[in-house]
Amino acid sequence: MQNASAGTEIEKPMKWQVKFRIFRYKQDGSQPHFDTFKIEVKPDEYVLDAIERIWAEQDRTLTFRQACHHAACGACGMRVNGREKLTCITRIDAVLVNGGTLTVEPLRNLPVISDLVVDMAPFFAKMEQAQFVSIRSAEPMVDYATNQLAEVQIPASRFENCLECAICYSACPIPGADPEFAGPAALAAAGRMIAEPRGDADIGALWELVDAEEGLWRCHTAFECVEACPANVDPGGVMMALRRQVLIHKVKDLFGIRS
Repeated sequence: MQNASAGTEIEKPMKWQVKFRIFRYKQDGSQPHFDTFKIEVKPDEYVLDAIERIWAEQDRTLTFRQACHHAACGACGMRVNGREKLTCITRIDAVLVNGGTLTVEPLRNLPVISDLVVDMAPFFAKMEQAQFVSIRSAEPMVDYATNQLAEVQIPASRFENCLECAICYSACPIPGADPEFAGPAALAAAGRMIAEPRGDADIGALWELVDAEEGLWRCHTAFECVEACPANVDPGGVMMALRRQVLIHKVKDLFGIRS
């Protein structure tokens, strides 16, 4: 019997001809516009891979951010066909069907510096207001055989899930109309710091940040932040939990109840 695998080649993914319609802007007085680049890609390639090839092979003036290539740094956040994505983990066949045109734009609600690069300073300033410290104590170790806490607990720490990528801030409809809004990332960060204080966190200042007109009460519960977040932080859920806490405290204060 002939070996079925003998002489056969591993099937390679077909290639697509894709048009990349990329937002362009330079601080030289020229008007913002889109440039179109044609490129041959494999469907399972990532959007960032294609952008890097466009830069390397077609236009070295194209400006964008990238670093880790595995969704750990949050640098490559962009809008792909109108939706906020980490382009290093966004496969082309997830945003296109059988080729076509793919539109890439910078994140919204932040000033554009050049092409696909935005100024993150306003976003980071809001995160500083939230006193966000990304390293926290690790959860207690569990013996999964007994579902009980392990007898030996090794002191450890871990990073918060938030990448500080500003994707949720871009997806949120509020900052475009009200730049003073704290934003979903900062409010979710404040919620984490309240739940687990660390460093020199001023909890009173954090409650003032969340219980403010430009804090929790400015959120319109569109939950676009939840849909867009690449790290499953669930900023919308954290904000709703904070609202419940604030309302409970206000009711207790109204009736003079001390917890």
